[in-house]
Amino acid sequence: FKGGDTCEYLLSSGRFLGEKVWQPHSCMMHKYKNSEAKNCLIDKHVVFIGDSRIRQLFYSFIKLINPQVKEEGIKHGNIPFEDKSASIKVDFLWYPEVNGSMRQRIKSWAEGSVAKPHIIVVGAATWSIKIHNGSNEALAQYKINITSIAPLLEKLAISSDVYWVLQDPVYEDMLSESRKMITNEKIDAYNEAAVRILNSSSRNSKAKVKVFSVSKLIAQETIMKSADGLHLPESSRDTNAMILMNVYCNKIMKPIDGSCCQPQPPLTLIQKIAFCFFTLSIFGYLIISLIHRNNYRKNKSCTDLESGEEKKPAISTPNVSTLEMLLHCFCKLGLIMTYFYLCDRANLFMKENKFYTHSSFFIPIVYILVLGVFYTENTKETKVLNREQTDEWKGWMQLVILIYHISGASTFLPVYMHIRVLVAAYLFQTGYGHFSYFWIKGDFGVYRVCQVLFRLNFLVVVLCIVMDRPYQFYYFVPLVTVWFMIIYATLAVWPQIVQKKANGSCLWHFGLLLKLICLLTCIYFLSYSQGAFEKIFSFWPLSKCFELNGNVYEWWFRWKLDRYVVFHGMLFAFIYLALQKHQMISEGKGDPLFSNRVSNVLLFISIVSFLTYSIWASSCKNKTECNELHPSVSVVQILAFILIRNIPGYVRSVYSSFFAWFGKISLELFICQYHIWLAADTKGILVLIPGYPMFNVLVSTFIFVCVAHEISQITNDLAQIVVPKDNSTLLKRLLCIAGFFSGLHFFSAMQDQPRH
Repeated sequence: FKGGDTCEYLLSSGRFLGEKVWQPHSCMMHKYKNSEAKNCLIDKHVVFIGDSRIRQLFYSFIKLINPQVKEEGIKHGNIPFEDKSASIKVDFLWYPEVNGSMRQRIKSWAEGSVAKPHIIVVGAATWSIKIHNGSNEALAQYKINITSIAPLLEKLAISSDVYWVLQDPVYEDMLSESRKMITNEKIDAYNEAAVRILNSSSRNSKAKVKVFSVSKLIAQETIMKSADGLHLPESSRDTNAMILMNVYCNKIMKPIDGSCCQPQPPLTLIQKIAFCFFTLSIFGYLIISLIHRNNYRKNKSCTDLESGEEKKPAISTPNVSTLEMLLHCFCKLGLIMTYFYLCDRANLFMKENKFYTHSSFFIPIVYILVLGVFYTENTKETKVLNREQTDEWKGWMQLVILIYHISGASTFLPVYMHIRVLVAAYLFQTGYGHFSYFWIKGDFGVYRVCQVLFRLNFLVVVLCIVMDRPYQFYYFVPLVTVWFMIIYATLAVWPQIVQKKANGSCLWHFGLLLKLICLLTCIYFLSYSQGAFEKIFSFWPLSKCFELNGNVYEWWFRWKLDRYVVFHGMLFAFIYLALQKHQMISEGKGDPLFSNRVSNVLLFISIVSFLTYSIWASSCKNKTECNELHPSVSVVQILAFILIRNIPGYVRSVYSSFFAWFGKISLELFICQYHIWLAADTKGILVLIPGYPMFNVLVSTFIFVCVAHEISQITNDLAQIVVPKDNSTLLKRLLCIAGFFSGLHFFSAMQDQPRH
């Protein structure tokens, strides 16, 4: 840990990921769009002073504001640029040498009455080398001139951002005869002089000229692609312009995926209260543990010195009390949340941008597949979608999704479309699992609802408090929660139709189908009526849960993307349970699901359907168009997979315990990855061990999986305490929870007032 000044790293160090993606050391660089650049630079004046290389940087910079700009200005003259819509002025001033003329211009800003520019970018040296044929006298004069300019630049740096651009290396073999005297040895000497002289007299940290040395590193990798050996290729100067934009704009715009130059966000009131709560829990648990340990020692059996017999304690060791268990859970949770905060809110650990390559996605996929097959065991039961099989399904899907996120594979459309099917498959299981439970058990009690809601939402609520993020930010949990409530409402509303009642008369089956048709109609209407959907979720208090960036559009988009798949899961459960009830399928160990002929035909159709969907997804050209079709066709691959996995008896009778283990903590893995495996709210990668990417992934993954497993256990333990089976006690707990959320809303309103 070398301190939190990521600006210094951004300006001085980094490496290329692939050919064109620049990765600064220790932090993430945001790719600014034109609208963002304009918002940042509104009412600003930017000046570039120097030679043809600075002119290149000037053009790349103004193209971030207006991509239509053409490089048509006078080569050896001043070039103005203005964006009147945002009142932005960017000027290039032709001063190819560090001399008296340049000093006079800088002095007019530093000491005169002329308005000072907000950003000043200066750099020159190659002309001095060229004109004076690389003489030592020219270098000596350069040192004298820069010494006279340095105090003026430092004075300007108090109120403006001043950058001195070091000279890039040249590709000597490509230089024309008139430039042969510009050697890398000479350039290094000029750069060394500039670095030594600048800031040498400045004692005030605010009055420092920022040395833009990263351009040298970029040029070392790309100068061989130069057209003349002197000027950088376009992609390299665009990278330099983007770095310059990040240095200035990140602290203003605060982009999530731009951690460079961003100060650590201040603690909110709710975060401070949470910190105090967890601290008290830790101390409370330690005190109770010490008291119990002392009591245990006092009552511990001891040897009677006279008789030599062991005496039994009068009081047996007490069981762990509810209070101690509660404090123990919050103690562990407090330590875990501290790690979350340090990873993704404090500027303690490094963060890097993602970079996708096919090998970074597919090699880990093959690796976990081999591991999954290696840990194969027999299932306890051989029913379709038995518990072990669904855990296995959740497990391998979650691992694939994790690899998809850390590798940045969302940029590759075929992979994106297949991952969308995996997310849909999770929701399919939600429909299948909850429908099956309510249909078979007929349990619509409050206890069941509260247990499910607590297990789904506990971690997310804690993270919303600790990480200062809205509920909708963790979009998958709100999605699963709402669908659970829809399933519950559909089946619990009068008339309640369950399997026991339906066995008496077939008419009840038609009644249930009618309910499902009504549900499908509502889904269809809301998916094509954005206005109606937004009105429903814009009412308080729903708006507090489902708004993101001031509106519910993101929630509508997420809900719409997989709108039919939960219904498909419910329908599949109904058909499967009906077939099972009428003994139309065989679920014995090793037996095919249907007769051999029917099984073979269905298996062939399933394989063809599975491959057909994959071919269609791989041929997708446009994400928007494919997303429109996805809700209707994703069920094809899901059903095909279920049939392939369950029709052959020998396949249905085994499962991967490796995948099933991960499946049991799949929800925690999905949520925890946001902050302690990925970084910057999933936009980047957490770096615990810089310089060793593979070792870093191994260490961070190990911690991440252990934390997810621990949180799963904490959630289960707390669910037993917070959601008791006794109805009167449960009612009291619900009132306490309502009070908690009321207090949370009150403190949220208090901390939002200063922000507004």
